Amino acid sequence: MAVVVWVVEGTWPACVDAARAHAPEGAEVVLLHVTGHDVADAAHGAFAGLLGRGHPERDPGNRVEHLAAASAESLLQAAAERLGRPCARVERTGRVEREVVAATEGADLLVLARDGDRARLGPHSLGPASRFVVDHAACPLLLVWPEPAPDLTTMPPPPPHHR
Repeated sequence: MAVVVWVVEGTWPACVDAARAHAPEGAEVVLLHVTGHDVADAAHGAFAGLLGRGHPERDPGNRVEHLAAASAESLLQAAAERLGRPCARVERTGRVEREVVAATEGADLLVLARDGDRARLGPHSLGPASRFVVDHAACPLLLVWPEPAPDLTTMPPPPPHHR
């Protein structure tokens, strides 16, 4: 069994705990972190357009890329320690939602957390990237709340014609 655990800042502990609880002992666990390219691209673009033509060594986009890589490595290390069993660590860069979906190819399970409005139940508890992954992943999903789930009274009411 191959289990992919999507490691995201702020929600990763719940995903790792769910993998620890639900992935069989012999499962191949992959801790996946994806760094979006948008922030570094913006820094590169701002530098090229406004500040630094002819001085690529001063491009702040390079520093942003290095900081993102260091942060991802640190996050994956913490996740591996929390998991407490052998695992692979994978860092990808690109459109986050598409990279996560691509990483599910051949997987038997993807563990991810809700990343939207977590104060109430309902469809808004998933952000755009997670919604895309839920709709397009090529394997079954285990969707977890990163903290205790909201009370059932927070569920949106049914549409008027269903009452």
